[in-house]
Amino acid sequence: MMAAATAAAQGAKVTLVERNPKLGRKLYITGKGRCNVTNNCPAAEVLQNTPRNGRFLYSAMDRFPPEQVMAYFERLGVALKTERGSRVFPVSGKAADIIDALFHELRRRHVSIIQGRAEAVLTREGRASGLRLEDGATLAGDRVILATGGVSYPLTGSTGDGFRMAEAMGHTVVPLKGSLVPLTARDGFCARMQGLALKNVAVKVKNQKKKVMFEDFGELLFTHFGLSGPLILSASAHMRSFDKDQYTAVIDLKPALDEQKLNARLLRDFEENANRDVQNLLCGLVPRTMAPVLCEYAGVPGDLKVHSVTRQQRRQMLEALKGFRVEIEGPRPVEEAIVTSGGVKVSEVNPATMESKLVAGLYLAGELLDVDAYTGGFNLQIAWATGHAAGDASAIS
Repeated sequence: MMAAATAAAQGAKVTLVERNPKLGRKLYITGKGRCNVTNNCPAAEVLQNTPRNGRFLYSAMDRFPPEQVMAYFERLGVALKTERGSRVFPVSGKAADIIDALFHELRRRHVSIIQGRAEAVLTREGRASGLRLEDGATLAGDRVILATGGVSYPLTGSTGDGFRMAEAMGHTVVPLKGSLVPLTARDGFCARMQGLALKNVAVKVKNQKKKVMFEDFGELLFTHFGLSGPLILSASAHMRSFDKDQYTAVIDLKPALDEQKLNARLLRDFEENANRDVQNLLCGLVPRTMAPVLCEYAGVPGDLKVHSVTRQQRRQMLEALKGFRVEIEGPRPVEEAIVTSGGVKVSEVNPATMESKLVAGLYLAGELLDVDAYTGGFNLQIAWATGHAAGDASAIS
């Protein structure tokens, strides 16, 4: 949508092919339906938050940085606000406002919208010359922009069509996997707490060499397979080598209390509740469904009376509260990921124009490219910037 609107604004005659009945379906689910439009930060900071081929985006991000993206949507009538972490949302809290603004801009620019599924890019004498659709119809054009998304959330239409078309044109597609994705756990502790959401916890992710790969504070969710929630999705983007590394998530259940203060709290609780079961005592510190799991994890019988707890057992409980470890087996399938990692090899694409270096007149934008970022509006910013670059260059080249 951004590529089409930008090309049309330059005076090009543009046809947008959309396989879904409505445009912008994937935008509806971004930011939990609120649409995290971008991140209110300098362009350089976007690149710093793009661990996968961030340098490739330098030109596109410089020409259409977050401040210009924000100004663009505000010109289209969408009031924006900046929240924690510099995340930018519509004031209304509705992703539909962003979609509607883009749709009306496409109409205003006289972009022709066709519902259909593109099957192949047509060429003539080594140049892109149009599209063939699934129903056999063909569309002529001297420029073709592929902006079909990745393979995450396939129900929104992201089923890898763009990768197949790019490969057919000779492009290399770096293997696809999920990023910003839930994680599976090796043990059964998480499954026993399925559905439990924890707020205000701290998480560290360490690799097998004990190096901290990620550290943050926020919310997570226990599931039947392992871990999910905002903290975990963010952490997953830093865990990129499951084939040759192992990761452990260490959860601090009481980050507001250091070990000394938490130990003092335990001692006080023990003195005041000497005849209670340990499991019941822990319900004052963690959710009820977690208490028996925490006891087992710490190696302390849940039905043990508090007055019988040894100093060593109390230490084990303290360590469990400050460092509940979950051994990570791997990511969930790419279909469950927020973004796709991998894609068209960036060395085969002109970073200033998004034009293919292999096929003249073919442009690639967004999640099709082997570029992905951390959570916080950065991935949508990449979509806007690369779409804008492709639309601009295709219209004036």
